[in-house]
Amino acid sequence: MPAEIKSTHQDGTLILTVSNPEHRNALGPEMYAAGIEALGVAESLPEVRSVILTGEGTTFCAGGQLQRLLERRRQPPEVQAQSVEGLHTWIEAIRTFPKPVIAAVEGAAAGAGFSLALACDFIVAADDAFFIMAYANVGLSPDGGASWGLSRSLPRQLVGELLLAGERIGAQRLHALGVVNRLTPPGTALADALALAARLNAKAPNALASIKELMNDATTATLNTQLAQERDQFVRNLHHPNAGIGIEAFLAKQTPRYE
Repeated sequence: MPAEIKSTHQDGTLILTVSNPEHRNALGPEMYAAGIEALGVAESLPEVRSVILTGEGTTFCAGGQLQRLLERRRQPPEVQAQSVEGLHTWIEAIRTFPKPVIAAVEGAAAGAGFSLALACDFIVAADDAFFIMAYANVGLSPDGGASWGLSRSLPRQLVGELLLAGERIGAQRLHALGVVNRLTPPGTALADALALAARLNAKAPNALASIKELMNDATTATLNTQLAQERDQFVRNLHHPNAGIGIEAFLAKQTPRYE
């Protein structure tokens, strides 16, 4: 079976499924390009309110293929650099996508698979799922924004445990640390992610896009800059039709139906 990103739609949610079952949903350049293209199309479709990223079967994503990396060692360094750039472009596309992105994790999220989950806005994971950054175990350093995402989510000592020692961490521990949003029984991560997506889909898309932008900028902005950004986004959203819909519905004790 070919390695691919499968796309399906369900009630306003685009489901992107990493499908490479022969290699535990390992990633490759063709998947990076497909993921980027799918998000690019979804951004312009008003009927798509959210995205779920998941893996086929009982594994979320095993990261990169070591056999392919061995082959790349016999090629010029530029070949692997181009491949990593493809992954990083996909990570950036997920992070800056103006609609909510949810990772639904079953089984293992390893290496770049862990990075993919970290790039999402929410992580819904089976309570027996686990995450691992095993780069140091095979003489490598991380990619996919792992060092960036983990260093902003966890204490330095725990980041060292994951990146330097290459130890696996269970979904339950990550949930206790605030990295995983929801734990589910095994086999139900996608269903629970769809339920979360349904709640997000009912909110004003323009407001969610503003909130995502503010969240992304907050990690590097000064307080003064962030306050100015919040002011501008608030005023813009106040004068959007959805603010009228939302405020009037709240005052009338009705359920809003946003555009």
